[in-house]
Amino acid sequence: MDIDTVLADLGLAPGDLQAGALTVRSPIDGSVLARLAPHSAQGIDAALARAQAAFLRWRDMPAPRRGELVRLFGEELRANKTVLGRLVSMESGKILAEGEGEVQEMIDICDFAVGLSRQLHGLTIASERPGHRMMETWHPLGVVGVVSAFNFPVAVWAWNAALALVCGDALVWKPSDKTPLCALACRALFLRACARFGEVPEGLLEVVIGGREAAENLADDRRIALLSATGSCAMGRALAPRVAARLGRSLLELGGNNAIVVAPSADPDLAVRAILFSAVGTAGQRCTSARRLIVHASLRETLLVRLRKAYDSVRIGDPLDPETLMGPLIGRDAFDAMQAALAAARGEGGSVSGGERVLAERWPDAWYVRPALVDMPAQTDTVCRETFAPILYVLGYTELDQAIALHNAVPQGLSSAIFTNELREAERFLSAAGSDCGIVNVNIGTSGAEIGGAFGGEKDTGGGRESGSDAWRAYMRRATNTINYSTELPLAQGIRFGD
Repeated sequence: MDIDTVLADLGLAPGDLQAGALTVRSPIDGSVLARLAPHSAQGIDAALARAQAAFLRWRDMPAPRRGELVRLFGEELRANKTVLGRLVSMESGKILAEGEGEVQEMIDICDFAVGLSRQLHGLTIASERPGHRMMETWHPLGVVGVVSAFNFPVAVWAWNAALALVCGDALVWKPSDKTPLCALACRALFLRACARFGEVPEGLLEVVIGGREAAENLADDRRIALLSATGSCAMGRALAPRVAARLGRSLLELGGNNAIVVAPSADPDLAVRAILFSAVGTAGQRCTSARRLIVHASLRETLLVRLRKAYDSVRIGDPLDPETLMGPLIGRDAFDAMQAALAAARGEGGSVSGGERVLAERWPDAWYVRPALVDMPAQTDTVCRETFAPILYVLGYTELDQAIALHNAVPQGLSSAIFTNELREAERFLSAAGSDCGIVNVNIGTSGAEIGGAFGGEKDTGGGRESGSDAWRAYMRRATNTINYSTELPLAQGIRFGD
């Protein structure tokens, strides 16, 4: 199935793909998938105007009715899971199983949001004044801007979009300039759902194509009530002050330097399987990828032997081949960053296994590598920096408090895990004195979060929360209401003013 067939099956007509200055290449072999015209500042302004007008209509739609549109979108995703998953693989380099898994995340969050559309409720609060009732109500927020990253080109947008739509918001989506075709395909499927729904205002979902300037336009525009941005810590540091300068809201999902602690009581078979997927899945290009392994001294050597054997068994190659377990890096810049990090780790005393480029003769314009295991003498500056590549630094510990201190001594705070069958160790890692991450797991890896829980992290990860639990509140505005049903006018705090 070639790219033209995939795009046609997803409803993208030639007119949706105007030739322009943005060249979209597949990381699989470096081939050109499309050439798109980025949006001008005027084009982004027009998209924002359409989205704002759509919001003013959409907010009046009853929330369960809004949920019906999301349900229909979920049906379109179910019907097109295979072909959209294939496009994800072709454009981002993920293996097919992960591409389809990402579409399944979209389906799952649509199901979650449909149920949520009947549960957008607030509190009834006791009033201190007689004859008064106090309560909370939640209202649609406005236009939500979504800036997404290449490594999850559809799922993370859907986490935001499904919730925002049932909450009564309109959407403007700026995808990564490396994966814009996935965004255009999602919009085409969404428009199919809109046609079935029949009452959707034009502009409810706008997609703007471009790079940094397009994201900055969204950050600066007061019509964006909430900017949800997923990407590097550097990206967050650039966008967040721009949103804050206009006192806007931002929801940031940034980098992770995630660690797995392996305690003496751990099940070694379980740990090796979880470490392998956490570190190698998506070629180490997940914000939740395991980047540090903190192993008890009694297990360190034997676990390293098992991991090296497991790493040697990973089939690297064309992600469209169902037998492949690891595809390419997104591009040359990612490869160069990986090599620089490995060179720095060697200079700090690290012993490196793997990390070299492979398959260059077959695909000279693509960047396949062996995943790297790096046995480190200490948690150095290089270990404390996130490198978006399949590098796993291995460290040792003797006491759990030492492991927790090592774990927390990095700027990022997204995902974490401990492997232990000892109740006290597990509970300590989960406690306030344990992991400082937003995601803390026991006996599962750092990667592969479910949509039912709020997703996000602390410190340099940005503090945002998306997907499940009560993350929906970020997409709404809260009003505290007090109703006086008496004939008196008592003031709060017992204040008397005049007679």
